Amino acid sequence: MIRLERRRSPRSDRAKSSKRSKANALNPVDYEALAQFRYRLRLFLAFSDMKAKDAGVTSQQYQALLAIRGLSSQTPMFVGELSRLLLIKHHTAVELVDRMVKLGLLKRMVDAQDKRRVLVTVTKRGQLLLRKIAAIHFKHLGSSSRLLRKISKLLGRASQ
Repeated sequence: MIRLERRRSPRSDRAKSSKRSKANALNPVDYEALAQFRYRLRLFLAFSDMKAKDAGVTSQQYQALLAIRGLSSQTPMFVGELSRLLLIKHHTAVELVDRMVKLGLLKRMVDAQDKRRVLVTVTKRGQLLLRKIAAIHFKHLGSSSRLLRKISKLLGRASQ
């Protein structure tokens, strides 16, 4: 006996696909919100680049100071961790650290437990420069650190 399977019509497959795509579809307000967010982000990044340059450092150097001070607190940070946070290759982070050590913004030390790893900390000069630039950024944003934490939390959720 031959058993015949009931075939689904292509029409029902299209209907299911259409429902799935409609559930994931964005409406015009979503596109506008995303475009506005990206525009505001670009404006802020351009402002940040300009203020870092005005203070005598590159934008990447400012970002490195901020990452080390803001995300490692008072403990030294591994160069590998810095490269991960700045979304750059390890050798690029090493070159960045080299330049910042020469400028007196960072201090480099070898990890006592693993001599292959290098730790960096922000020097007094780097802290003063960071404080100056960060204060300008906060003033420009016109918001509290609570708002920045909320935005960071929302962005973290969106990327998951």
